[in-house]
Amino acid sequence: MKHAGVVGLGDMGSGLSKNLISNGLSVTGFDLSDERMAAFTALGGKAAADVVDVGRSSDVVFVMVMTGAQAKAVILGPDGLSAHMSKGGTVILTATIKPSEAREIGEGLAGTGIALIDSPVSGGFAGAQAGTLTMMAAGEASVLDDCNTVMQAVSGTIHRVGTRPGDGQTVKACLQSLIGSIFSATFEAAALAAKAGVAGEVLYDVFSTSGAGCAVTNTALQNIIDRKFEGTGSHIATMYKDLTISLDMARDLGVPLHTASTAMQIFQAGKTRYPNGDNWVCARVIEEIVGVELHRNRGAA
Repeated sequence: MKHAGVVGLGDMGSGLSKNLISNGLSVTGFDLSDERMAAFTALGGKAAADVVDVGRSSDVVFVMVMTGAQAKAVILGPDGLSAHMSKGGTVILTATIKPSEAREIGEGLAGTGIALIDSPVSGGFAGAQAGTLTMMAAGEASVLDDCNTVMQAVSGTIHRVGTRPGDGQTVKACLQSLIGSIFSATFEAAALAAKAGVAGEVLYDVFSTSGAGCAVTNTALQNIIDRKFEGTGSHIATMYKDLTISLDMARDLGVPLHTASTAMQIFQAGKTRYPNGDNWVCARVIEEIVGVELHRNRGAA
């Protein structure tokens, strides 16, 4: 049985750990937060003293950090995984970073005997906790085959999207340009309905059963009408970062992203006004502009 490791035990990494443990794997984890470490050990995980400890204890390590710089430090740094994992081990990069940064990590691992699976995920906090994430996995077929059981423990669907580092991140950037745009359109529609006097529950019932209904729309609207703007596991900084990656890639490739660019400005407004909020605070900013709020029931305060 493989020994798994997880670096980064936040909203997403805690879900990875939970499902790896529930599928019978021995899991060693590390996070800078003492609170997250305590929650991890309560699940049955083995607390590591640092990244070095994770690398020495694990055959496969999931890296679920926020930025490319963090991923490179965790994987390639002197106290990183590449210096301390045994040959034949695999790093699964589940963080969302720039494709170019994933390629740099792949180049840094060349010749180390440690394989890389570039596999950002989709499904958010709920998917991570339920073990139903969609994985966009890029790597050599033999490595993907070897890690299939471990990956199935945290996912509902595994797509093999390429063989090279950066291939997974490229697909994720395309996906996030769409998700960010759907979110933003939902925020605007919610404000329009509120100004017109439509009850939030009516709007949700119609949207969720129409052609526009999907997990992205439904989740956003549900949180808006229930006025849940923090603590839902979808911090605005993450989508803001992801849209930045999408737009940077579009600029490098010369592709106009009109809708995603507008979405980026909506998220910029939300992040500036409510830096500690979740994605849905963008709707709150638009509501403030038009002077109304969309509640589940008409007339609710």
